[in-house]
Amino acid sequence: MKENQISENLKKEIELCGKTKTEIAKELGISKPTLSQYISGKIYPSLPTFAKLCQIINCSSDDILGLK
Repeated sequence: MKENQISENLKKEIELCGKTKTEIAKELGISKPTLSQYISGKIYPSLPTFAKLCQIINCSSDDILGLK
């Protein structure tokens, strides 16, 4: 799995969830710029943060990681 594919999958899942990036960042307890860095692939969340992000946007980690 290429890193840019993970970023693309995350971006797609965020668009599909129907929440704004501001709402997602607030629920996750991070800043919007940090969320933007996750989406762009500049930085990656810790595993607990990644798991919470998946819950917030209602998707499987497999969807983001491209394991399905």
